[in-house]
Amino acid sequence: MGNKDADGRLRIAMLGHKFIPSRDGGIEVVVGELTTRMAALGHSVTCYNRTNAANRQALKENRLPTEYSGVRMIWVPTIDRRGLAALSASIVATIRAAFGKYDVVHFHAEGPCVICWLPRLLGKKVIVTIHGLDHKRQKWGRFASACIMMGEKNAARHAHQIIVLSKGVQQYFREQYGRETVIVPNGISPSAPLRANLISKKFGLEPRKYILFLGRLVPEKGIHYLIQAYQGLKTDCKLVIAGGVSDTGNYVRSLREMAKENPNIIFTDFVEGQILEELYSNAYIYALPSDLEGMPISLLEAMSYGCCCVTSDISECTDVTGEYGASFPRGKADALRETLQELCDHPEEAERLGAGAKADVTRRFSWDETVEETLRLYRKALNQ
Repeated sequence: MGNKDADGRLRIAMLGHKFIPSRDGGIEVVVGELTTRMAALGHSVTCYNRTNAANRQALKENRLPTEYSGVRMIWVPTIDRRGLAALSASIVATIRAAFGKYDVVHFHAEGPCVICWLPRLLGKKVIVTIHGLDHKRQKWGRFASACIMMGEKNAARHAHQIIVLSKGVQQYFREQYGRETVIVPNGISPSAPLRANLISKKFGLEPRKYILFLGRLVPEKGIHYLIQAYQGLKTDCKLVIAGGVSDTGNYVRSLREMAKENPNIIFTDFVEGQILEELYSNAYIYALPSDLEGMPISLLEAMSYGCCCVTSDISECTDVTGEYGASFPRGKADALRETLQELCDHPEEAERLGAGAKADVTRRFSWDETVEETLRLYRKALNQ
């Protein structure tokens, strides 16, 4: 099956994310960047968005937007319960996309690929992006984990092309399934730093006087290591933990319990817009102590703002920071404390790493290149 448009336009469906525009997670950022840029290039792009409790009434009243920056948006019914939201929305979206007029159906993440064989059966080309090995995430119960593994196996078996974000995941698919994949990294846009305005008024933060974690508050991000490390740190920097809950209420409560005796640990909850930009712009250190990652958008963003970045030593992080980041052995709070202390004691080194990171990340990662490579894989699949 080839492209049906004589002018080279592709008809693309994307699913597996929550909705766009959104900063709820890295997948939402990636899908937003890919779809809007592909639409700007003249392709016909449709996003299948989930509904939730907040927008279900708006859906009934036809008040949800049907277009965003040239991207057609279709809102699908969703069972808004832990472990079922992604699965229910993805099954409905897959069925609709399978019977729609598309050349390519692009799945994001493993779980949504449970019935990715259906679009292929009906003549569509199936592309899958594996953003991380989701079955390893601690928040999922037995049923959800089983569905994710089923999605992973079906992706390996039925996708025409599989995109991964790291060499580690590429090796996993080769060893587990004998399946070759293609590394297409996420991108980043150049960032313009902002003065500390809203964050000073709202959280009492001063420039270069805080260590920042920014991301989803989930166990695999290792935020508990960061709090443990900070408790014994000799510094006048505060610790800012910015991010929202993702089916992890118990974990977040445990984090707040750990931090309750320390007034210098600040939880901002979910942030976006100017506050998010100010947090990146004025952080002394950005810390990402993850046990598990795909290719963290927040790390790319922090580097683009010139943050000195400290991460665990997993390849998904160190491949991004390269020579312009500091790392510590995964899961070792004491080692994280030592690394942070060294940078607190030597601000010139923190400044050197931050300046190098900003120049390096914008040189190596580009959304335009990511889109170009993804479209190349679409066309390769169409010729298979």
